[in-house]
Amino acid sequence: MKVLIIEDEPLSAEHLENLINKCDPSIRIIGKIDSVKNALSLLKRVPEIDLLFLDIHLSDGLSFDIFEEIDLDTPIIFTTAFNEYAVKAFKLNSIDYLLKPIDKAELQKALVKYNKTTKSNSLVKFNKDLEVILNSLNKPYKSRFMVKMGETLNTIKIEDVAFFNVEDGTVMLNTKSGKRYTLDYTLDDLELTIDMKHFFRINRKVLLNIDAIKKVSSYFNSRYKLTVDGLNDDTNVVSRERVNEFKAWLGN
Repeated sequence: MKVLIIEDEPLSAEHLENLINKCDPSIRIIGKIDSVKNALSLLKRVPEIDLLFLDIHLSDGLSFDIFEEIDLDTPIIFTTAFNEYAVKAFKLNSIDYLLKPIDKAELQKALVKYNKTTKSNSLVKFNKDLEVILNSLNKPYKSRFMVKMGETLNTIKIEDVAFFNVEDGTVMLNTKSGKRYTLDYTLDDLELTIDMKHFFRINRKVLLNIDAIKKVSSYFNSRYKLTVDGLNDDTNVVSRERVNEFKAWLGN
């Protein structure tokens, strides 16, 4: 089986390659590509690839752009950090969606699922489902929120938001000027509707704007503690499972 890894983080690509080799040494990895441009070039020249491992955010854009240039019927396993709703959607398809850091057991399950999919000839359904999901993910990002102040509604621009957090089951919008408003959203909903290049879910309770971070400090158990106006010691720590993605996000 010939496999192509499309991933712009060298360490993540190497980690994935090592896991694939451990799961199935017979798999031949023909290359590791880091950009949409290079992926298009290779896929046009070498179309006979059995399986793609595909990250969404690449060095020169979204990997979805690949589908706009060429018609692919190659099965795909997505390997990226995204929100739970998208994960559930992709898990309805024939192939899988793995969250970083990728676990060997989850990768093994994905490869088993791939084998079952190819044997059952269900790739047509996969491609149709994929098209629907990609169209929903490519919708414009939310640029403002309507918030209630007494009997009136005011507009808060997304660039004025410092962070969103959960308090007693309610999501709060916190502005850079220190004002706070309740929102009828979940943090999962927000991850689907705002541009995650500028925001990051540091833990289960906080989704913050990169501009709100004043200081990043090392913390115990290989975590990070952030200095952000309005966040206290209980909510300003990057959870351990999100540390690698957080470092990559800060470097983009």
